[in-house]
Formats: sequence, C-alpha cells, structure tokens
Amino acid sequence: MKKFLFFIPVIFLIVATTITKNSTKKLDKEIFEIKENIRVLEDKYELVLLDFNYLTSPKKLMEYQKLYFDSELIQNDIENLNWMKIKNDQIEIGKIANNERNKQ
Repeated sequence: MKKFLFFIPVIFLIVATTITKNSTKKLDKEIFEIKENIRVLEDKYELVLLDFNYLTSPKKLMEYQKLYFDSELIQNDIENLNWMKIKNDQIEIGKIANNERNKQ
C-alpha cells in the first residue's frame, strides 16, 4: 500500500511534466513563428521607407533629372498639353486646361 501511495504521485508528476513540456514547446514554436513574421515585415518596412525617403524625395528627383535627363527633359506649360481619347476607332483630341475647366 505504501508503494502504491508513492507510485500515484510520481505518475501524476510525470504526466503533469509531460503536458507542461508539450504546451511550452507549442508556445515556443508560435513565438518563433511570430518573431520570424515580424522580422520579415520589418525588413519590408525598411525597404519601403528607404524607397520613400531616399528615392522619391524632391531633391533626389532633381538630382536624377540633372544626372540622367538634363538634355531630354524640358519644362512645358500646362496650356500646351493635350489629351487624346480613342473610342470606336475615332480619335478625340482636346486641351488639358480646357478639360480641367469643364470638370469644375
């Protein structure tokens, strides 16, 4: 009887330890997956932030224009620009400035 009373708590402790260990292992796996997802999202965020701050800043765009397109790009007045619409094999052309006034 003494062995039986000693045996039951030992079995209970083994089962409790196994359950605790398995649940801890599952939690560790979930934590690892979440940290990996956060790391990937942080990398994407840093790249997007770099693109936004560095590549699209007006200063950088002006530098790129001078470096690569100085002789190709010219400033044009909006009144000289036209729009073109193709519908049913017919071409319709109009001034952009006039189109903006019509929308208002």
